[in-house]
Amino acid sequence: MTAGTPASTSISEQARLSLRGRVSLLAAAAVAIAVAVTTLGIYLTVRAQLYDQLDSDLLARAEAVSRAAPNPDVFVLIPADALGDARIGLVTADRRAIAAQGGALPPLGEPEFAVAAGKSPESVRSVTEDGQRYRVASVPAGTGVALVYAATTENVDDTLAYIGFVSLIVGLLGVAVAASAGYLVARTGLAPLRSLTAATERVATTMDLTPIETGRNDEIGRLASSFNTMLDSLAAARERERQLVADAGHELRTPLTSLRTNLDLLAQEGASERSIPAEDRAALLADVRGQIGELGDLVDDLVQLSRGVEASSEWEPLDLAVVVDSALARVQRRARDLTFEIALSAWWVSGDAPALSRAVTNLLDNAVKWSPPGSTVIVQLHNGILSVADSGPGIDLVDRPHIFDRFYRADGARSQPGSGLGLAIVAQAIAQHRGSISVLDSPTGGARFDVAIPGHASTSLAESGHAESGHAE
Repeated sequence: MTAGTPASTSISEQARLSLRGRVSLLAAAAVAIAVAVTTLGIYLTVRAQLYDQLDSDLLARAEAVSRAAPNPDVFVLIPADALGDARIGLVTADRRAIAAQGGALPPLGEPEFAVAAGKSPESVRSVTEDGQRYRVASVPAGTGVALVYAATTENVDDTLAYIGFVSLIVGLLGVAVAASAGYLVARTGLAPLRSLTAATERVATTMDLTPIETGRNDEIGRLASSFNTMLDSLAAARERERQLVADAGHELRTPLTSLRTNLDLLAQEGASERSIPAEDRAALLADVRGQIGELGDLVDDLVQLSRGVEASSEWEPLDLAVVVDSALARVQRRARDLTFEIALSAWWVSGDAPALSRAVTNLLDNAVKWSPPGSTVIVQLHNGILSVADSGPGIDLVDRPHIFDRFYRADGARSQPGSGLGLAIVAQAIAQHRGSISVLDSPTGGARFDVAIPGHASTSLAESGHAESGHAE
């Protein structure tokens, strides 16, 4: 645990570093790398040029001395003081070395003896002796003789050290300037982002969904526009939630008030000596049971609407005709005084069986509710179009755009039982299955609902996989 503490601290510090700080740090690091690479390139180039110049100068001097002193007898007569700070000597092929009069021998080695033996035309190399660096050049000075000229590299080394020092100072100043420029650029460039951050914090704190003013066409502006789109979606969802709660409260108020009245009447009977006639008591209890059933249906519808149907890769191929037939079997048991005219053909879709069954059942229940006793309900499924037609009074044109809204009930429907959510559930399920629903006039004078869900009539296509069954032919 102790060994891991520094790494954990470093990661934590990086996580706390602001975006502005990271931009400044990245700018400084980029300039530091660029300065280091540039400085190294300049240093190596200057170093190579200085040493090339020094080598050329040493070889020229060595050749001049070799011409002035063509043999060892003349060479030993040259005073060392006349040669300045250079160290000059002669070497022979038999490895003898001769220094100038009163002078010290230059550093010698195999390269110099190779020139004396004629194995090499010349040589130049660096040698360190007694803590002093020398550049040693050797040229032929006759048969079997080479002149060796050695000079210190102190001037060159001092020049290189100065260049390195200046480069370091300039590099550090460049890094500081780059960090400052990066900080200023980040501060200026990220100002809109700070405004956006403040706006998001305001939304999180106050739940105020007022859109943010952008006024920009760059990435920050697009981010703000996306955030405004999200705020609009949240505002719409909040409004739908508020409307749902308000509508649900309004719908619940009537059956709850009626329940309270009926229960008060039954309670008063027990508290007083007067008794309610048996017929009235049975009617009250039947009314209570009916209102409890309405409340249960309303709660079920609200739960269904809030849950919705999400498109899922786990949806399976379904024969819509089987779904409709199963729903008809349930509805017909509740509507024995009606005639059902049924014509169904196979239509394979990919979807959620319970949701589709609930939608079809609601459509059928709606047709049953509006059809008078002894009339006919027409149910057809042909080429992927499910039609449910009743024999009721129909739906006025002004009401048709609103009948799929939650809790919407036309003037003629207010006296009928129901919560006003059945058709909303139908529309939601059909839309989430990428289908559509329309309202037309029934041949029998009532209303006709046509539902279209993408699918295929071919069984083989459905069995080949439901990945393609969501697309209409």
